[in-house]
Amino acid sequence: MDYKQLVADAISDAIDNQVSTSDIYTKIENPKLSKNGDLAFPAFVLSKTMHKAPQEIAQEIVTKIDGVSFDKVVAAGPYVNFFLNKQGVSEQVISDILVEKNHYGDNQDGQDRVVTIDMSSPNIAKPMSMGHLRSTVIGNSIAKILTKNGYKPIKDNHLGDWGTQFGKLITAYLKWGNEEDVKKDPIHYLVQYYIRFHKEDQEDPELDVEAREWFKKLEDGDPEAVRLWEWFRDASLKAFKQTYQKLNVDFDTYNGESFYNDKLQNVVDTLKEQGLLEKSQGASIVDLSDEDLNPALILKTDGASLYVTRDIATAIYRDKTYHPVMNLYVVGSEQTYYFKQLKAVLKKMGLESADGLHHVPFGLITVDGKKLSTRHGNIVLLNEVLNESVKMAKEQIAEKNPGLNNKDQVAEDVGVGAVIFGDLKNARVDSIDFNLKDQLKFEGETGPYVQYAHARAESILKKAENPNFEKSNHSLTDDDSWEVIKLLQEFPKVVKHANQNFEPSDIAKYSLKLAKAFNKYYDHTKILVDDDELNARLSLVKSVSIVLEESLNLLGVKAPNEM
Repeated sequence: MDYKQLVADAISDAIDNQVSTSDIYTKIENPKLSKNGDLAFPAFVLSKTMHKAPQEIAQEIVTKIDGVSFDKVVAAGPYVNFFLNKQGVSEQVISDILVEKNHYGDNQDGQDRVVTIDMSSPNIAKPMSMGHLRSTVIGNSIAKILTKNGYKPIKDNHLGDWGTQFGKLITAYLKWGNEEDVKKDPIHYLVQYYIRFHKEDQEDPELDVEAREWFKKLEDGDPEAVRLWEWFRDASLKAFKQTYQKLNVDFDTYNGESFYNDKLQNVVDTLKEQGLLEKSQGASIVDLSDEDLNPALILKTDGASLYVTRDIATAIYRDKTYHPVMNLYVVGSEQTYYFKQLKAVLKKMGLESADGLHHVPFGLITVDGKKLSTRHGNIVLLNEVLNESVKMAKEQIAEKNPGLNNKDQVAEDVGVGAVIFGDLKNARVDSIDFNLKDQLKFEGETGPYVQYAHARAESILKKAENPNFEKSNHSLTDDDSWEVIKLLQEFPKVVKHANQNFEPSDIAKYSLKLAKAFNKYYDHTKILVDDDELNARLSLVKSVSIVLEESLNLLGVKAPNEM
């Protein structure tokens, strides 16, 4: 039940529907202090409508509200404070969770409509660095949140497997490369060639000319260019999949930029037919001045395609193949202007899904204060960070719980989970500085803290020998359990809000609050005492375990039962 709606309905009835229930609903607040109730309504927002002082309105509302649904309703100055019926709410919330289990909080807002998600998208022949973490885990979490809200996400790893960088890489390999080295450790050596190219081309501008020529050969199907490109691509994809496996991330498609090569001419032809393609200084553009944007460059002066050409082809393909209600691009904030241009072009073309194109931006990630750049050789490899995190988790577990069964798997879950949670607990538009040691702490705002709260709940249930909850009375009225129950009943709203804003941090921050409230409850309450409320307390513990596990699942983080 939505108790906020219950309050809104009660207020609307009390003022004879002078203001719509929906308007009242948006004004209802959560008091910072429990002594001020569970929900509060600021009566001063009704002053203009009712032509009365807020304090008078608040008093009047209190006298007209039926107290059956609430423990009490009191006026405090201009506020009407509502104290929910603890017995009824706790029974309802806990019963719902125990029945629905991991489906608690599910809704059908999406109506089974498709949403494509452009995410991760590493460049071929470059290792996955910490710079790839954000798009990967944010996109994966958004997909899970969309599913919980009734959508059907299609996760598309739009690989960077085309473009001028391959001309540079082929040029570098032919000048300085060694086939045996590349076969032995392809990603390592290809990156070294790429870095060397960018150092040498500062002194030798002819290298850029050669690189452009090799990319043009690749576009024209030159056998040697294609052979090298396929080799680089296959080796890279194999390495990428190992990293994705560690992160527990999978994809519905790996259609990279190259997949759209045979679809580029259709883009150009369509733009011409629609009278949108213009010549400018030898290049082909779409004028976007009516949108107050710079022109979109479709073809260079030599006829080579660009990112936007391929992204237009991609959007058209997705539109025809999946008929998505939304097309999400989980890409860094620095590309915001570019996606405004892309959307503007697609709208001019009349693409059905153009209005549903959303750039889902995220802030920069630095590691220990250092910006990451493959081109300049400043790379922090994602695989190495994950491996180090698992190693450190294993050391902590050996110290805290040396007799733990399946400690290797738990260390994997905790170590990888710490890296993912360490990213997703931040608002995605915020830039973050990643410090692995901080993210692995078992205290504070970390993944291991939430995982440990879940494991603690499971440990209690194990000691209680997994009681039967079906016949239990789930009513609890003490203050500590009430704080936990209020958070549990908030979960469905958090799920909706996270979906509306494409914001996994809503879920992460919620899980931290719930873990903290549960730990406080554990510290203040003797849960396993054999009295009349034992089953109710165990039902609450089970509910916490379910919701914490589902919260972590929505972030792409495992929830081990022991730690």
